[in-house]
Amino acid sequence: MDDDDPPTRRGVRETYDRIGSHFAETRAHPWPAVERFVERAAPTTDAWGLDLGCGNARHAALLADRTERVVGIDASRTVLDTARERKTDQEIALCQADATHLPLAADSVALGVYIATIHHLPSRADRVASLDELARVLAPDGRALVSAWSTSHENFDREAGFDTTVDWTLPGDETVPRYYHIYDPDEFERDVAASALDVERTFEEAGNCYAVVCS
Repeated sequence: MDDDDPPTRRGVRETYDRIGSHFAETRAHPWPAVERFVERAAPTTDAWGLDLGCGNARHAALLADRTERVVGIDASRTVLDTARERKTDQEIALCQADATHLPLAADSVALGVYIATIHHLPSRADRVASLDELARVLAPDGRALVSAWSTSHENFDREAGFDTTVDWTLPGDETVPRYYHIYDPDEFERDVAASALDVERTFEEAGNCYAVVCS
């Protein structure tokens, strides 16, 4: 994605296709907030678990302990290839798709996580559309955890949300800019509230905004 070009979903996907293998190597452990959310969920056998923006599927593996089957969805084919290499004998299906158009039936997901992905979508309309899709696929008693980078992160000194790029350094010191929309907490709450999701609670942790949501 060229610095002078406006960000697009295709540009974001191509960025992660370019850096995906190296990126996945640095993402070995699940986030503590995700671990707590999944551990508190009641096991279910009649609906899917969803890891939206799954990366190397580290969080999909957690969901597999609570649901009979899990789907990990990511826009990047390269990133999904790393998830296939990592995958264990758990029931985890992997699918390349856009977060604004999920290839899942309505009311089919009992438990979902949408972690560190929404902030890569290049417009507010895209971000809210992805939340609407999450609402569509969540079962009536389903729940999900959504996160985005926050202005409270130590890397930023801003109070209002803003667009930026953050460089990823590949072996050989090549840098690749990655698009982010950095949310301020109030803005994050507004965008989640503007979607078809119901919000159980929001919180901040380790420089990230979180929302526990249901349909």
